[in-house]
Amino acid sequence: MALNFEQCKIMLEACQTAGVPLFVAYYRRALARFLKVKELLDSGAIGAVRFVTVTLFMKPRPDEQDPANLPWRVVPEIAGGGRFVDLASHQFDFFDFVLGPISQVSGFAANQASPFPAEDVVSAAFVFESGVHGTGVWNFAAHDDVDRVEIVGSAGRIIFSAFDARPVRLVSGTDRTEFAIEYPAHVQQPLIQTVVDELNGSGVCPSPGQSAARTSWVMDQILQEYYQR
Repeated sequence: MALNFEQCKIMLEACQTAGVPLFVAYYRRALARFLKVKELLDSGAIGAVRFVTVTLFMKPRPDEQDPANLPWRVVPEIAGGGRFVDLASHQFDFFDFVLGPISQVSGFAANQASPFPAEDVVSAAFVFESGVHGTGVWNFAAHDDVDRVEIVGSAGRIIFSAFDARPVRLVSGTDRTEFAIEYPAHVQQPLIQTVVDELNGSGVCPSPGQSAARTSWVMDQILQEYYQR
């Protein structure tokens, strides 16, 4: 949404003063594969949610190895951080969508192996207002790619990828169910349609500025020590 939470607040205040809505492109809130996860949670398919774990490992990108010619995603002055900010923000926003706001969060960040100033490894622990707990590890200098989110409840668990197209898996006792739901050709189109619908008075966009700002607050809390050095 912005470089940090303070900028988000300025945007929210400006739109409120002008009397116009503010929409943010956290498009997973409108994608069918992620709506399936929400449907399973809302229907009680895994019982009461206890905790969520996030694992995102990625190999170094070739275009990020030249310090004199870095892409914007790893330049903190432009992106607000590194690929953690670019990618994990979508994960945290989705958690806000399906599990509610996060009330407590702490994290550690470092640059272990990359030729840019942004973080390339992050670990975090967080607690939702509902009492659900969460942990996550993100590494962008790994030997392999891993994309896994697991939401565990009192009666089962849901396993899915935040970026890959692997099926959503529901595990309950000895039962295993997979839901193969592909991404649409244009991944932002479903969310854009909700924006159009709200502007036309025929619907509500699920990704307003208020919820997006909460995600920026979470990111700030995790990275604040790294960028205050």
